[in-house]
Amino acid sequence: MSQGTHNHASHDHQHTSGCGHTAVQHGDHVDYLHEGHLHRKTGQQYNECHIEANTANPAQCTPKHACTSHAKDHQHGSQCGHEAVPHGDHLDYLVGGHLHHPHGTHCDDHGALRVVT
Repeated sequence: MSQGTHNHASHDHQHTSGCGHTAVQHGDHVDYLHEGHLHRKTGQQYNECHIEANTANPAQCTPKHACTSHAKDHQHGSQCGHEAVPHGDHLDYLVGGHLHHPHGTHCDDHGALRVVT
């Protein structure tokens, strides 16, 4: 898991515990999901992060994944009710504590993501 290269020198919202955005454990720090972005505060700016495709969060096809957290015909997208998470070179959706990637007629399981409460 690594930090992205895009920084926000000015970000009006201050991400903290209870700020209304989902906090996720990302390596040795906590990031906040915000409109399809994963933000980490570093000093006076926010860095954009992404979940790396690796052994814990693979980016492979898993056609036999059977998720019980939504209906089989559920369509992931900007208004589906699941938060978008940057993963590797694509977007996944946080569903039941793991990353879902829409792929044809099924969703791939791209591994667990630890939500901080």
